[in-house]
Amino acid sequence: MRYDFGSWRIQEREHMGFQGAIFDMDGTLLDTLTDIAEAANDALAELKFPTFPVEDYRYFVGDGVKVLMARLLPQEFEQNEEVHEKFLQLYSKYYSQKWNQNTQPYRGIPELLNILQQKNFRLGILSNKPHAFTVKCAEKILADWKFDFILGQKDEIPRKPDPAGAIIIRDAWSLSSSEILYFGDTGTDMLTAKRAGFYALGVTWGFRPEDELREAGADLIIHHPLDVLSLLDS
Repeated sequence: MRYDFGSWRIQEREHMGFQGAIFDMDGTLLDTLTDIAEAANDALAELKFPTFPVEDYRYFVGDGVKVLMARLLPQEFEQNEEVHEKFLQLYSKYYSQKWNQNTQPYRGIPELLNILQQKNFRLGILSNKPHAFTVKCAEKILADWKFDFILGQKDEIPRKPDPAGAIIIRDAWSLSSSEILYFGDTGTDMLTAKRAGFYALGVTWGFRPEDELREAGADLIIHHPLDVLSLLDS
């Protein structure tokens, strides 16, 4: 598959009106932290490794399950492929059992999705969460809204902040980068949006602090999903 990386350069935008909205999933659309943390801790416990408080996972998640694993496993197992593979198997097993025990949309997300849908926005999801789980969460928890494109982490597509996945969605929609809003809660998300040429919306209700979003180049910081309406109306 060939990707167009010409959009990595941040260019001055001629605002033609936004027509698409792409969302990160964990920490942006859905509060998934507790279910992820409990599944990972179960996997660590079975391997007889130390576990972590749920709040610590705010800084562990966001860059894909393989990076999560590297952050959780004791340093002496950093190069141990057998342990890595066992952790991934256990995490997948436990997360498949726990993924919807506590996970729910953030306050204001249903209202925002309703409004965007009424405005005929194209809706997409781009996540570093494994693709199968990304689709499962969207289909079960966000089933009331039509997402035109759902893309989680796949081995054949570089993970965020590489903009390859974002560009795939943009091209599938036949939109220009300047017509797309990207919502995310981490610096990784903001870098992805900027490298794809999208308008980068940093959200503070997720897993990371506002300073991280600003440092990564957010075009606008919002504290509630409906705060974006002032941008759409301006």
